[in-house]
Amino acid sequence: MKSIPKNKKMPNIELVFFGDYDIAAMDFEKAYRSIIARIVERGGQEEIDEIIRFYGHEKVIRTIRDEIHFLPNYAIDKVLKFFPEIKKEEMHCYLNRKDKPYHWI
Repeated sequence: MKSIPKNKKMPNIELVFFGDYDIAAMDFEKAYRSIIARIVERGGQEEIDEIIRFYGHEKVIRTIRDEIHFLPNYAIDKVLKFFPEIKKEEMHCYLNRKDKPYHWI
């Protein structure tokens, strides 16, 4: 694995969340959807706070609500807990599969 440059702009999150990514090559600004989705799905309050600090509250809310295409039910429930201003019925990932089973999981 390549070493991560010291001046790389990235959120202060444990790298274990991104074990399947090449962190040294990753552009955290361009990959914001993947990062936010991964942290919402697998992270806790500290990690959520860190992505809000890194990306900004509005960008995180907008991404969760409008840009993430899939989250499992437990992650949608976490979103509703962490972000009470978001309604499930507003989330693209919920509307996208509301009546569709997702048998691949």
